[in-house]
Amino acid sequence: MSTASVFVSRVQKELAEERRAVKAFVEGDPLLRRFFTVFLFEDLPAADARADAVYLDEVDRAELYVGVFGNEYGFEDAQGLSPTEREFDRATVRAKPRFIFVKGADEHSRHPKMAALVRRAGEQLIRRRFAGAPELTSALYASLVEHLERTGRLRTKPFDAAACPEATLADLSAEKLNRFLARAQAERGYALPPGTAMETALAHLNLLDGLAPSHAAVLLFGQNPQRFLLSSEIKCLHFHGTEVRKPIPSYQVYKGTVFELVDQALDFVMAKIARRVGTRAAGPSAPVEYELPREAVAEAIVNAVAHRDYVSNASVQVMLFSDRLEVWNPGELPPPLTVERLRRPHPSIPHNPLIAEPLFLAGYIEKAGTGTLDMIARLREAGLPEPEFRQDGGTFVQALRRPTVAATPEVAPEVTPEVRLARILVGEMTRQQLQEALRLKDDEHFRKAYLQPALEAGLIEMTIPDKPRSSKQRYRLTPEGMEARKEP
Repeated sequence: MSTASVFVSRVQKELAEERRAVKAFVEGDPLLRRFFTVFLFEDLPAADARADAVYLDEVDRAELYVGVFGNEYGFEDAQGLSPTEREFDRATVRAKPRFIFVKGADEHSRHPKMAALVRRAGEQLIRRRFAGAPELTSALYASLVEHLERTGRLRTKPFDAAACPEATLADLSAEKLNRFLARAQAERGYALPPGTAMETALAHLNLLDGLAPSHAAVLLFGQNPQRFLLSSEIKCLHFHGTEVRKPIPSYQVYKGTVFELVDQALDFVMAKIARRVGTRAAGPSAPVEYELPREAVAEAIVNAVAHRDYVSNASVQVMLFSDRLEVWNPGELPPPLTVERLRRPHPSIPHNPLIAEPLFLAGYIEKAGTGTLDMIARLREAGLPEPEFRQDGGTFVQALRRPTVAATPEVAPEVTPEVRLARILVGEMTRQQLQEALRLKDDEHFRKAYLQPALEAGLIEMTIPDKPRSSKQRYRLTPEGMEARKEP
């Protein structure tokens, strides 16, 4: 099967990172690379030809034109036009499919001529705005898949973009969507506010297949995702030894959205590993240092949830042994990524782009392509070995080595979530302050696993019990909660 060229607009240095991200993403995605190659002007070798003629010829040869517009207008020729505008006009004249992506929403920062080009493009076609490379690649992914469908070259959509059979918008939770929008605004300055209509928000995130919610939509915002996708659950196991052996001392199967799955699995691990508890000399709360950095554990779990193969009947498994933590997820690394390349700077090639982008917007994933490098850095800072990555048949495994028992003195016993909540509560605190102090991202998991049990156990109480939903609601310790704080 021959591949078609995608011409990415020749722009200024301002968008160099985004242009490279587009090329790496398209040529690394298992589906898109079957149909497309990406042309970037800077990849051309030196030649005895005028630059303006070369790039316009490439527009003619390309099947698609992708315009990535920023604030700068770029070099202007004798007629006062930039290469970007020349390319756009050429693609228009040649009737090429044009996909326009505009960075940012502040038109006051945009060069007047670029602002005029953005407006002109908006009058001719639908343009998409983006804040960074993850949003750009996710939106481009949806556009290219739609183009392949429209031209008849793709009969079946990728899993995350395809409609979830029998699911309707009624199977999604408006409350979960609104919590996501609030967090995305706070974390990344996302454009859509809480309260945005379900269809509008899903369309903006490319989570609709026609009028039906996609698999990604159900996994992100479903009221009960496992009703439709049973294997999307996470299995967490704790073994006292170094091998898988029955009986299993602790075994939990977690269900929920991808956000809830990450928080529940992270809680499982952090509650069972050793902790050094300091003194309260510096404040009312004793500092706690975990034997494995929380950020590294979270990164491993998020990687498994975001990049797993959801078509597989297998589930993500999080297994804590006496000497290591192993996180298993069904799926293979997409070419050109290899186990060795994960230890060096590499492009972000998510297996499920439409799931990965909301995880990024909600703060679960940081800058694209840096996850494994961040994990390595966190473990090094803690004086621990680098993580081990391996491909075991159809499963990708991440292993984090625990320190030896001798290296973890003053180990505190395992405590329940409600007691952990009581121990970080100082004076009167809001729900948001408590959640941030516990470093939990998913609101629903915090409410079910921490806040409600602490209230039911009588460890904390509301300052305004007659108005539980009051915006001025705070929480404080009860005498029983104060006793719980005294334990090491």
